[in-house]
Amino acid sequence: MTQAVRHNSMRARNLGVVLGEVRRSGPVTRAALAEITGLTKTTVSKMVGDLIEAGMVTESGALRDGERGRPGTAVALSGRRVAALGLEINVDYLSACVVDLTLAVRLRYTQAVDNRTSSPVETLSHLEELAHRAVDEAHGEGLSIAGSTLAVPGPVDGGLVHAAPNLGWHDVRVSDLLDFPVEVDNEANLAALGELWFGSVPGDFLHVSGEIGVGAGLVVGGTLFRGARGLAGELGHVVVSPDGPACRCGGRGCLEQYAGQDALLRAAGLAGVPDGVSTLLAHLHAGERDSLEACERAGQALGVALTSAVHLMDPGTIVLGGVFARLFPWIRGSAHKTMTSRLGVMRRAVPELTVSRLGGDAATLGAAGQVIHRVIADPWSHL
Repeated sequence: MTQAVRHNSMRARNLGVVLGEVRRSGPVTRAALAEITGLTKTTVSKMVGDLIEAGMVTESGALRDGERGRPGTAVALSGRRVAALGLEINVDYLSACVVDLTLAVRLRYTQAVDNRTSSPVETLSHLEELAHRAVDEAHGEGLSIAGSTLAVPGPVDGGLVHAAPNLGWHDVRVSDLLDFPVEVDNEANLAALGELWFGSVPGDFLHVSGEIGVGAGLVVGGTLFRGARGLAGELGHVVVSPDGPACRCGGRGCLEQYAGQDALLRAAGLAGVPDGVSTLLAHLHAGERDSLEACERAGQALGVALTSAVHLMDPGTIVLGGVFARLFPWIRGSAHKTMTSRLGVMRRAVPELTVSRLGGDAATLGAAGQVIHRVIADPWSHL
């Protein structure tokens, strides 16, 4: 390794150390950064200068470090220049958001569209249009997009979407069909990360994302558990009734067939109704019997699947997102009751069942947040 390469490698490491500490402790003075990181004051001053020039941090006001000594200038993350693009393809919508380095949401778009009737090429073409619109508007606000991540409703391995049954996708390499670079990840995984970074849940929880399909993401100690090949979390295909209806995954009696959005609407007699979830909510508020019973049965099925998840993974909290967040008041009771009856012998209490504050935005936010966390870990690559 040449001296120049070693120098750049050390500089890259130091930039990441300093920016990471600003994120954790900011606003913070340069003197405090030197003390916390173990770097010299001269090195910290140089790193802060580089980060200011890159638009990643800003200085403002005076901040006193403890009771003695002169106040120093406060260094904090800046949201003025660096940003990330989060994208999502789901069965009945496309969405995009732009998040800056401080994790503030700057732009957000959602486009209702039935992606079940479109080929991957058509769907990704529509996504391109939405992404370019978001990037253009971000540029108009002085933001530079550092990268993008796309959430899809199916298992992803190395950028290849192996199977997204509700979209009809099989072995689709998304990057080959888009005109901009993007990382691809599972929607439920990114929704869990969105909840971790943008929500208000402790660092150990199971996030359950209810859409047409049902997925889950497990966060342990503030880190997402992905499994051996990144395919963990397919809660929607946990069997709740072995003799139940056929599922698109090839199995029978999967949770998705009882608690997925389509299943709920069918049970409530609202299949094919435009904006069926809003109609279902109106019926629930009015006390309509079929809608109440549909949510009761969906909650019971969800409780059965969650019982298996609790036995296997022991999450501290279970967060319901997506359509489950909108229907939470009507499915929580039966889900909790089912879990209590099935877990009561082995556990003194079931995990807390709570609602996501992010709703349907969790996966898109998690997608953008993933880019931001990578920028903070490796700012050198984005200077």
